[in-house]
Amino acid sequence: MRALSRKRKNREDSDTITHAMLPPPFHNTLVLTGPTGSGKSRLALELVPKLDAEIVAMDSMTLYRGMDVGTAKPTPTEREAVPHHLINVLDPWQSGNVAWWLGEAKHVVAEIEARGKTALFVGGTPLYLKALLAGLFDGPPADATIRERLTREAEATGSDSLHRRLAEVDPICAARLHPNDVRRIIRALEVFELTGRPISVWQTQWSTMEVKPTDTPTVICLDMPRAELYDRINQRAATMFAEGLIEEAQRLRAMDRPLSIEASKALGYAEAFDLLDGRITRDEAITRVQTRSRNLAKRQMTWFRHLPGCQFASLELTQTLWRYKMKVS
Repeated sequence: MRALSRKRKNREDSDTITHAMLPPPFHNTLVLTGPTGSGKSRLALELVPKLDAEIVAMDSMTLYRGMDVGTAKPTPTEREAVPHHLINVLDPWQSGNVAWWLGEAKHVVAEIEARGKTALFVGGTPLYLKALLAGLFDGPPADATIRERLTREAEATGSDSLHRRLAEVDPICAARLHPNDVRRIIRALEVFELTGRPISVWQTQWSTMEVKPTDTPTVICLDMPRAELYDRINQRAATMFAEGLIEEAQRLRAMDRPLSIEASKALGYAEAFDLLDGRITRDEAITRVQTRSRNLAKRQMTWFRHLPGCQFASLELTQTLWRYKMKVS
């Protein structure tokens, strides 16, 4: 326990960490990230008046209209009180990827800064944060023929076969991707077929990203004891069902179009659909969402620990670390 406490204290010592400055056009922005259930949204609402900021959602699921309960989206009252951007900008049948989001974020940040405000990114989607820090590699455009062929192969033989093939040509990328992540596996194989080079080689800007020292951290990741985080996650999952997740899933199912691949990955909805179809009980659905959420939090923290210049901090320490950025007392 003492070793863990010392480790946490060292992580919270802002004098011992080199902080990363985001590249243009995000060099004047701040980022509040952390695992699911860590309290990012609530803390952001407290920070915005002090930072004279507006919030830019860094979340791949709050993009979608009508997916409110399951994504723990800020309430209409909260969004009315504090300007939020990149929330409710797509219909659930549309697809929002990291490249699209990054382009939209550039426009939003420019508008916020033109008003003399600070853009505060808030969210826990690791790929979005990675794109902010390192950009996106300039890879070949999509090839419909290759994608269709690989998609048919995945449907016929399973995604595991594609994952094994990727491991042969690009073990680095394969180690990062779950065997069920068909979309990204197909993209990696597509890049290799088109260029003859692994996608992990193309993405060299991530491993060679320059970290420039700053006086205060640009990227703060909320951290708390695992038991406390998991307890918050378990409570949040139960609350989602109590606040109408099943009814929300019914409305989504009643739409004229099905959920896009991206939107369907949101936590909780698959379990809600299984409950509606009678395949599982309500208690089983809640337990599954709790388990998936805890696993997601674990994966997120693994990502964040490898981000250059990411400062881990408690909820309370965050306000101290950003005290020099605060414009309003």
